[in-house]
Order: sequence, then C-alpha cells, then structure tokens
Amino acid sequence: MNASPIFVAVSIVVLAIVALLAFFIAGRKRENRLTPLAGLAFGFVLAGILFGEDRVVGYGLLGTGVVLAVLDMYRRSRNR
Repeated sequence: MNASPIFVAVSIVVLAIVALLAFFIAGRKRENRLTPLAGLAFGFVLAGILFGEDRVVGYGLLGTGVVLAVLDMYRRSRNR
C-alpha cells in the first residue's frame, strides 16, 4: 500500500481539527478583520502557490505577498 493516501487522510483530519479549534477560540476573542493590504498580500501568496509551476512567477508573487504582509504588520504596529 502506498503511503500517499494515508498522508492525505491524516492531513485532512488535522486540518479539520485546526479549523474547529480556530472557530471555537475565535468566537471568544475580539474580532480582528483583515486590512485591505493584508487581503492583497494573502491574494499574492495564493497566486504564487497556484502559479508555482513557473519558478520566477511563483516566487515573485510569493515574495510580493510576504513584503506586503510585513508592510501591513509594520503599519498596524505603528498605529497602536
């Protein structure tokens, strides 16, 4: 038997557990919404993952997303 289906099944179970924990824990805390810059950074990271077949494009999009996320964290920490 190949280990790949077992790995996928375990990954799905772990992801479901993390999602449930995040749902129950986030319900108790104050709501933090994504800023537009953080949303844009998230979009760039997802695009980098999706277009990762071409290394230059994938890494470029991932790098742009990380830079935007760091910029957003810096701006949010300065406002507090």
